[in-house]
Amino acid sequence: MFRHCLLGLCVACLARSAPAQQAGASAPVVVQPGAPGQPTKTLPANTKGVLPPLARADIEFMQGMIMHHAQAVEMTALIGSHTENKELHALGARISTSQTDEINFMKRWLVTRGQPISMAMPGMPDMDMSGNPMALMPGMLSPEQMDALRKAKGAEFDRLFLTGMIQHHEGALTMVKDLFNTAGAGQDAEIFDFATDADNTQRAEIKIMQGMLQKKSSEEKK
Repeated sequence: MFRHCLLGLCVACLARSAPAQQAGASAPVVVQPGAPGQPTKTLPANTKGVLPPLARADIEFMQGMIMHHAQAVEMTALIGSHTENKELHALGARISTSQTDEINFMKRWLVTRGQPISMAMPGMPDMDMSGNPMALMPGMLSPEQMDALRKAKGAEFDRLFLTGMIQHHEGALTMVKDLFNTAGAGQDAEIFDFATDADNTQRAEIKIMQGMLQKKSSEEKK
């Protein structure tokens, strides 16, 4: 898929043609690929790629998604001691690994751009940078829901985990939708690819979890 990125262009350095080399020229030719069906443009040899302008919504999306993912990892950490459901163990391991990797990616993305990795005020995790109480990201479980999950065991834990993680994933889809519905946001190539992949992955996992719930419901009725 074609996308303009890093200053809205991909800079490519091409070798000079033989006649140019014979003329003694050594500077590379820098070209900007055109949009589909459009010609390329020759740019000055000193052209440098830079990161695109930051959108506030991009930064807040990454900060919020770090917090969102962290709760999912916390939820999966309960599986080992709360249920013997092998299918849930496998799903939890998959979610934990992928979301931990994504947290690390999002932190690097923010640090590279000189941005804090958290929306919270330093030293005050319950307050945002403006001094207001931190709001939960869409779909995140409330303290009461998390407490109920920690206290549950066996089949009840399985049910609460699956319904809670479906709620959690649906919240992530809302965050991605809001990002792409915000003017000027989601244009950075890395954040576009990340958000798109997260959307696809979590939609697929929602279907898996819905199937697991239906299976449990059928077994309980027998």
